[in-house]
Amino acid sequence: MKLLNKIHRLWTLTCLLLVLFVGQSIAQTPWPNRPIKLVASFPAGGASDVLARLLAQKLSDGLGQIVTVENRPGATGNLGHEYASNLPGDGYALLLTSSSVLVINPHMYKRLGYDVFNDFVPISMVASAGLVVVVHPGLPIYSLAELTAYAKAKPGQINFGSSGQGAASRIFGEMYKNAVSVEITHIPYKGNVQAVNDLLAGQIQMMFSDMVPAIPQIKGGKLRPLAVAAPKRLEILPDIPTMTELGLPGFENATWWAMIAPKGTPPLVVTRINSELGKAMTLPDVLEVYTRLGMTTQHSSPAKVFEQVRVQSAAMGKLLKSVGVQPE
Repeated sequence: MKLLNKIHRLWTLTCLLLVLFVGQSIAQTPWPNRPIKLVASFPAGGASDVLARLLAQKLSDGLGQIVTVENRPGATGNLGHEYASNLPGDGYALLLTSSSVLVINPHMYKRLGYDVFNDFVPISMVASAGLVVVVHPGLPIYSLAELTAYAKAKPGQINFGSSGQGAASRIFGEMYKNAVSVEITHIPYKGNVQAVNDLLAGQIQMMFSDMVPAIPQIKGGKLRPLAVAAPKRLEILPDIPTMTELGLPGFENATWWAMIAPKGTPPLVVTRINSELGKAMTLPDVLEVYTRLGMTTQHSSPAKVFEQVRVQSAAMGKLLKSVGVQPE
């Protein structure tokens, strides 16, 4: 009997040691040890998608683990953000977000399926870019002044496209409409690429477009650029004036992108990804792609992301109210 008790105690001790060993091994498992998902909340082919795939590749290189891009478009980015907010905060889920979603959407939609400050943790700013005013080359329009005159001569006959109700392309279109007192009609699309395709087909006449889908069409002579909505002229379109140069200030706030992650993502993971993004912004091939896309590299502390949201959201609320845009 004593021998059986001794064997039982020995077995129990062995099991406890095994549990402790396995638990310690799991706790010490290095991150990352499996693929990471990067959610892009806009359709393939647009600026967010191109940027997501570039950064995913650089993170893959730096982390030694595959980073895959998952497109979740819809509702001007809201569907992708709601989806990402429900992913585990275990370090294996990231989200590429933008000022269009974080700054504009809260003022455009009465209900959102996520709360950026409660459902996510910030990682870093990653890019900024202006928009370009483009028209179909079939129109007899070669300057912004001529566009304004044309729209005034044909009230209600000019349609401008956007990548969604709350997108910067829509907001800037409404701002232009009010600044020059013209009657033009907004046509929303599920993404910038779809809007550009309809502009190429002549279904709409103008838009404030992201650079990614517009630049190839401009270079190919299929779209005509009139102005850029950016703080200064773009290196890729050096001959195209800014809206401010043309007497329309207030269009300088460039669209920006940032990396965030579901709430609960470990601080060490945030720090590591932030560091890898900082390294990526110095790489020659990244700089070349950014220039080609009409973007500027950005890198910041995690706190800077939400700081930008808070400051710009307050200003955007006043701006949207002033131009008569109401939440839907």
